[in-house]
Amino acid sequence: MVLRPGQTTVPLTPDSGPPPGYLALGVEHILGGADHLLFVAGLTLLVRPALRLAGALTAFTAAHSLTLALAALGLLALPQPPVEACIAVSLILLARALARDERPSAGAAWRLAGACGLLHGLGFAGALAEIGLPPGAAVPALLAFNAGVELGQLLAAVVVLALAALARAALAVLPARVRAPLRALPALALGAVAVAWTLGRVLAFWSPA
Repeated sequence: MVLRPGQTTVPLTPDSGPPPGYLALGVEHILGGADHLLFVAGLTLLVRPALRLAGALTAFTAAHSLTLALAALGLLALPQPPVEACIAVSLILLARALARDERPSAGAAWRLAGACGLLHGLGFAGALAEIGLPPGAAVPALLAFNAGVELGQLLAAVVVLALAALARAALAVLPARVRAPLRALPALALGAVAVAWTLGRVLAFWSPA
């Protein structure tokens, strides 16, 4: 920096950018959070065509960004154990729709993704609360963390779409009587895991200490 003639001091302004690491923390959280990851995977398998899926993922993003911001900034406070149990219930609803092969309309997909996104945002906020936001840079750090979550979510959706395409190609060569039960496996697996999580999480906060 060059001083002008007669200038003896240099005003320093704090860096307005996000603290390093929060973008990566957001990516790591969703890729390491099995319940959030399974919801994105289930939604990706459920909603078609691609444009409708993009709308549903956008609704999920907008909803969880809202509750994440409100909770992280101290404007909304809910106990985490019931929130985590409700997140598991959202997976049961998703598994049920998958098992029935219910292809939601655009509006229904947005409502489902948005409602569940509100819950998942509170879950993200719980994880962020454990990490903490830096004083004086809470908003940039929050935005970076949320952007990391979105990157991880997009990566998960792309991987699921690729695996689903490979699975469809493999199933196409099998007899019809074999294809039907195999196609039901993702919904059954998701449902079983979601029920187990729901029971475990409900018992965890209802059982006496």
